Amino acid sequence: MPVNPKIQFFLDKLNALPKVPMDEIEPKAYRQMEKESIKDMPQLNVPVKKVENRVLQLEGRDIPIRVYTPNKGMAPYPGLVYYHGGGWVLGDLDSHDSVCRFLADSAACIVISVGYRLAPEHKFPAAVDDAYDALEWIATHEADFAIDRNRIAVGGDSAGGNLAAVACIIAKERKAPEVCHQLLLYPSTGFKEEPPSLKENAEGYFLTLESMNWFRKHYFNRDDDMLHPYASPILYHDLSGLPSATILTAQYDPLRDVGKAYADELKANDVEVFYKNYDDLIHGFANFAGFVPEAKDALEDGARSLQKAFVLSVEQ
Repeated sequence: MPVNPKIQFFLDKLNALPKVPMDEIEPKAYRQMEKESIKDMPQLNVPVKKVENRVLQLEGRDIPIRVYTPNKGMAPYPGLVYYHGGGWVLGDLDSHDSVCRFLADSAACIVISVGYRLAPEHKFPAAVDDAYDALEWIATHEADFAIDRNRIAVGGDSAGGNLAAVACIIAKERKAPEVCHQLLLYPSTGFKEEPPSLKENAEGYFLTLESMNWFRKHYFNRDDDMLHPYASPILYHDLSGLPSATILTAQYDPLRDVGKAYADELKANDVEVFYKNYDDLIHGFANFAGFVPEAKDALEDGARSLQKAFVLSVEQ
């Protein structure tokens, strides 16, 4: 199946722009470019009951969060702690506002978006520390968020999916908090053997191999960091006992096979997994849901799977 026509139109415009080598782009400039591109992209802007900006006062640093309360349901709500994508270098609470609104409304849950520290100002494992510490703080202050501690899930896209997966691993190691599900959208989870999708989709589909290398250069201190299971959760020695997972990937994404491999590893360790690959979509499709109906459908699949996990966590 070819790339979705609406996405192909977007890609044609993007690929027609003058190319600047990634090594010549500074992170601050890239962030500004991203903010400008988001302004021009149609967003879903799903209405929710309330949106509130807060600050988590963690040890040695303050982390901004944004809390979305759905129109449906009542307290205590199920909760989703969400980590935005952006290669650990880009993104913020605004870049994934529409995604969080959609998930809050569709899954009828409180969504807490975490503005973790970005690289290269804060290299690995700063984002990992923020991801877990924010989750732990939220779980131990559940009344402050009107959420049910027994129905807390984590989620994220791309690099945020990486942080969500790693937060589950650390929660398993420390035996707290209890996480009922992990929603991973085209996650970066590392690999044991270089998968075909890295070469098949290396150029022309928004996320490129060149940009992935750029992100890694800014996030990691050294190449060996990529072998750490907090960077590549697929390398963790024992994936059994982790929360059930929803993993969604895109056919025209360098990370397609990475996500599937992680889904397969979880299944091999008796973790319940809902996995689906979307044949006409690309990396980052959650942010295209405002103008690509098929991307919205994929996001809806994720929300339904998440909602199912919330129900099952009550029944168990």
